[in-house]
Amino acid sequence: MADTEYSFAEIATGGAVLAAAVGFFFYASGPERLAQSNSYELSAAFRSAEGIAVGTEVRLGGVRIGAVTGMELNPQTFLAETTFSIDENIILPDDSAIAIASESLLGGSFVEVIPGGSMFNLEAGGEILDTQSSVSLITLLLRFVSGSDS
Repeated sequence: MADTEYSFAEIATGGAVLAAAVGFFFYASGPERLAQSNSYELSAAFRSAEGIAVGTEVRLGGVRIGAVTGMELNPQTFLAETTFSIDENIILPDDSAIAIASESLLGGSFVEVIPGGSMFNLEAGGEILDTQSSVSLITLLLRFVSGSDS
């Protein structure tokens, strides 16, 4: 058996790689941590949920307040039924709206909550009825080129 000696540089490099792996693990599990503690679930049904997935940020006024926790297609209505968690400190009026928005022309999408003005609030497990689906950039360009308004 050979006597193996490791230099300080090799040990430090191994430690840095291990620390980076642990950091990536915690970063990747971020949306699930928010969904598990100090939050409540809401739902919404979109005609098109293109661009979002489980873990996508939910924002209000540009600030992250939650994450998408589930998505499935309703076979009767053909709508994308989406569930998401909201920080328990954020109380939304029951006439709030929700939209799928893009960060930029090239960037990803997020879910944006637009608060309403009702005196009544959404309860845990409630549904936001006023939804705006994602808009495809290609569809917009085709409408512009063809001069179509619809």
